[in-house]
Amino acid sequence: MKHIPRKRFGQNFLTDQAVLHDIIRVIAPQADDVMVEIGPGLAAMTRLLLEQLRELHVVELDRDLVERLNKTFDPKRLHVHAGDALQFDFAALAPPDGKLRVVGNLPYNISSPLLFHLSEIAHRVQDQHFMLQKEVVERMVAQPGSKTYGRLSVMLQWRYHMELLFIVPPTAFDPPPQVDSAIVRMIPLAQPLPCDAARLEEVVQKAFSQRRKTLRNCLAGMFSEADLVAVGIDPQARAETVGVEGYVALANLQVG
Repeated sequence: MKHIPRKRFGQNFLTDQAVLHDIIRVIAPQADDVMVEIGPGLAAMTRLLLEQLRELHVVELDRDLVERLNKTFDPKRLHVHAGDALQFDFAALAPPDGKLRVVGNLPYNISSPLLFHLSEIAHRVQDQHFMLQKEVVERMVAQPGSKTYGRLSVMLQWRYHMELLFIVPPTAFDPPPQVDSAIVRMIPLAQPLPCDAARLEEVVQKAFSQRRKTLRNCLAGMFSEADLVAVGIDPQARAETVGVEGYVALANLQVG
């Protein structure tokens, strides 16, 4: 029976075989990798991964697809975890003497929350390869001074080296989405700048809350003009001009 894509799950199934093989090539799965695929859908990428891997974990929310996966694949090779990826404990899959590899065609409607959820276990992850909306990937990899540089850029670049690998057109999917997609590679930094994640998030969120205002105004009540100067930030600068190091320095500043 043909599966009808469900809008509430953000389902756009990748069907273009050339694109699928390009994705497998950049992931370069090795037989003994401990890998988890988020949102396997109709298993187009799952099948290709299992040609290279001894075992694969998948996390799928759609019960109909969970049933289909369990009926189609050998349960000794494909371990199907039914549930919401936003609530899933990915760290539980990481081997005690190694790291987890994470891949997937992420639903656009949960991509940012899911990236932040995974960032909490970045130290247990070897790498991540995701299909995302191109606009989201451009924000992830944006550099200071660009219009797309923002909260997502800072928070993820603090934890990962990231690279936009290639663009995927809407015609590669069924049904075709309204936007282009992109493949991003995310490699956790071995030694991220020391900082409390919650404090950094608080600073960055406030800094970018009113992009047209200067940081002196945006961060008023949290930092004084002297605080900004002390960490090398021009109080007249706007949020998009300050690099990750600047925000980490602010977050680490003891005020009061």
